[in-house]
Amino acid sequence: MIHLSNLYLGTRFFVLLAVAGVCGAMGFWYAGAFYLGVGVLAILLLLTVYDTYLLYPSARSVSAVRKPPQVFSLGDELQVQVLLHNASAQDLRLTLIDELPDQLQIRDQRIPVRIAAGEKLALEYGLRPTTRGVYTFGNLNLFLQTRYALAERRLVVAHIQDVAVYPSIVQMKQFALRAHETVLVGGQRRPRPVTKSYEFDQIKEYVRGDDLRSVNWKATARRGELMVNKYAVERAQRIYSVIDKGRTMLMPFGGLSLLDYAINASLALSNVILRRDDRAGLITFSDKLGDVLTADSKPDQLRRILETLYRQREREGESDYDLLYYATRRFLPSRSLLILFTNFESNTALDRVLPILRRIGRNHSLVVVLFENTEIADLLTPPAADIEEVYLKSTARRYVQERELMAARLRQNGVQVVLTRPEELTGNVIAKYLELKGRGGI
Repeated sequence: MIHLSNLYLGTRFFVLLAVAGVCGAMGFWYAGAFYLGVGVLAILLLLTVYDTYLLYPSARSVSAVRKPPQVFSLGDELQVQVLLHNASAQDLRLTLIDELPDQLQIRDQRIPVRIAAGEKLALEYGLRPTTRGVYTFGNLNLFLQTRYALAERRLVVAHIQDVAVYPSIVQMKQFALRAHETVLVGGQRRPRPVTKSYEFDQIKEYVRGDDLRSVNWKATARRGELMVNKYAVERAQRIYSVIDKGRTMLMPFGGLSLLDYAINASLALSNVILRRDDRAGLITFSDKLGDVLTADSKPDQLRRILETLYRQREREGESDYDLLYYATRRFLPSRSLLILFTNFESNTALDRVLPILRRIGRNHSLVVVLFENTEIADLLTPPAADIEEVYLKSTARRYVQERELMAARLRQNGVQVVLTRPEELTGNVIAKYLELKGRGGI
């Protein structure tokens, strides 16, 4: 019964069966047509039995192996390879149906191919995951036919595999070259800015040119001569990607949510930061404080950031910016650059958090990333054909102007802004970091 459940009749069988039926029906008018129909039916049945006889030993000699990437990259299309081997003596027609992960919602995949006797063949198909997590592949289903194509045998190859979908490693590698860019100012190469940290090094005698603000009056009184504190000069800056995981970041564009765009951009940005010898860190928040990964430049810091970003999950509540301010006061003792990925629905929503952003901006360099609604912005491109489209364009223009007003208000309050389309987010954020790095604005 197991063998019969995997046996099907092919399309060609039913076509010939219909021919035999038509010939039999014509026997009411032409006697010879009836006998022709009986002959076609008899030959069809014999050939089907023979075709089935050829299929069974051939099916036992066919093998398949799936080779997906070690990990998938969120939002990027990667190739999955299936290796086929026909060790039988028959040329076969084969249709591959892979049991794809549920998250992809693909139910119509069929890959037809011809494979000669003894041939090894590699098939490839592309997949673009749009959510992070573990994707489970099921079995490989091979539907085999001989050259007669009257019967079809299903061969199930047990091949269950789990593959993790991480933030976009492909995008991270693409933007890695940005780490070596040198920002030009006035047509000349700007030297790498050197900043002063507040990590104490030693007390030394004052020499002309030392900063008088670093005079150590206690040591001066003991020694009877002017003494100053010397601090360690620090080149590495602390840069944090701050990701809002609240309700407003769930809006989808191009199959990815704004949160996923922010996660992909944070990974690529962190890679560039570390390559520029700065320290990369991460803060996530929503109605609750999420992960806080201290900025560092250790060799395994990028891996820690990747793992932290991988396990982030969206929350449907409103984001609590008081929690963000608390986190910056508690976990960030020294001045840092904060790149905040968020999304305000209106200027009213911005009004509620603007005082908090100003407070954060007094202690740290703050860059707020705002997203354009590309679907609304694209409504402005084609000319209006009727009154309804004029109304839609007017509404879209008001929305775009409101986003620009948000950006202007933030800048007036001393907060730097990146207003970008979601698909251009990574490049624009890295460009902003390199701009600040080049002019010593961190």
